[in-house]
Amino acid sequence: MRTTGSAHDLPRSVLLAVWLDARPSDGDPLDRALHAIERDDEPHTVAGWAEAETSLRDALSTWSRHPIAAAALLPVPGDVAGVPAAVSAAAVEAGECVLVETDGRSFAAVPVVERFGSIYESGHLVRWDVLDVPAWRTAVLGQIGSLADAERRLRAGLLQATEALAALDVARWRPDAAEAIAGLRRAAPDGWGPPPSLDARRANVLSTAARLLAIVRLATEDDGGAVNLWQADQRSTALREVDRIARHALAAASTSPLGG
Repeated sequence: MRTTGSAHDLPRSVLLAVWLDARPSDGDPLDRALHAIERDDEPHTVAGWAEAETSLRDALSTWSRHPIAAAALLPVPGDVAGVPAAVSAAAVEAGECVLVETDGRSFAAVPVVERFGSIYESGHLVRWDVLDVPAWRTAVLGQIGSLADAERRLRAGLLQATEALAALDVARWRPDAAEAIAGLRRAAPDGWGPPPSLDARRANVLSTAARLLAIVRLATEDDGGAVNLWQADQRSTALREVDRIARHALAAASTSPLGG
């Protein structure tokens, strides 16, 4: 997944899914979609869709000519809910994938990211590997849940994360994590990623889940604040569930609505 630079950053797969779901009538041109998905990456390529590797621009142009449904999934070892078996290993390694249905074809696209340059000035080469998979919508909806489920679980996850970190006095040893918790109340900045036409309810779930995921990752970078192994394990257990809630919420909010 994309290395998060802010609490609102979204994985590449989530961005691709929600921009695929944007309709031409929404006034979101191809250039705007590419800029949102690729950000500061080198231009993305797509392998496995056509006979030869092609650009993401050309793939998006082709896919958008037909009715389309998409969903992003963010699997981890032990939690591959909704991911087709054929791409499970690759998706877990990448930490993400996009499922797409368009023009009678159902496929998964997994981003393969290669970092180049130094730690001071780096870039990313991204290739989306495409593989045909069985129809996926029923499995995703059944295993990930609805947008309403995501909203309900996020409320519980926010409370659970805040209580877990406060109980272990994270603010004392991780000021950055404490600042991120405070940032839960901040609104997403303009142009933060999804198309402006995205339904406000879905956008709100994406924003909240992305911030929650960023907090979990900050808090689990090390065990410096844990007095003993028991505390470390307690924190890890609590935040692992919060991580799952946030990942599934991102998946639910990125899934094309029925009839979309």
